[in-house]
Amino acid sequence: MKMKGAPLLILGAPLILMCCAGKPDGISRRPTSQLSPCPASPNCVATTAQKPSQRMQPLAYRGGREDSLDLIVNVLEAMPRSKIVTRTENYIHAEFRSRLFGFVDDVEFVFDDETARIHYRSASRTGYSDMGVNRKRMHAIGEAYGKAPVQKTEPGEENQRQ
Repeated sequence: MKMKGAPLLILGAPLILMCCAGKPDGISRRPTSQLSPCPASPNCVATTAQKPSQRMQPLAYRGGREDSLDLIVNVLEAMPRSKIVTRTENYIHAEFRSRLFGFVDDVEFVFDDETARIHYRSASRTGYSDMGVNRKRMHAIGEAYGKAPVQKTEPGEENQRQ
């Protein structure tokens, strides 16, 4: 007995999931001074995660907040299949799409002037496991951020940039 519908099912299921993948709850409706919590599934990493297996270290400011924010934006814009959705003076929300099926991962950054640290969260919108993609992405972002040249602003200029 031949299974004529199997290839259609294999190709169609990811497309259906992609079409149904909406914006995760809370990304645009909550204050941008805190990150969304990671779900129980392993497809999320964050500097504020409760589970040690999901936790990563925050990034230190390089220069002031505005310098650090500009560096992160430059790193994100240089990455394939990335799109910055929201950028404020202390928050960035970006989306990354997978190469094959276009699944969306959300990446958030919060810039904490009090500790001079950048907190972040990277999570898949759909599925359970991400095969370590979010962790690898955040390592790559951190590495590129650490190597990027800093163009420090002069005192008083930081408040003039917008």
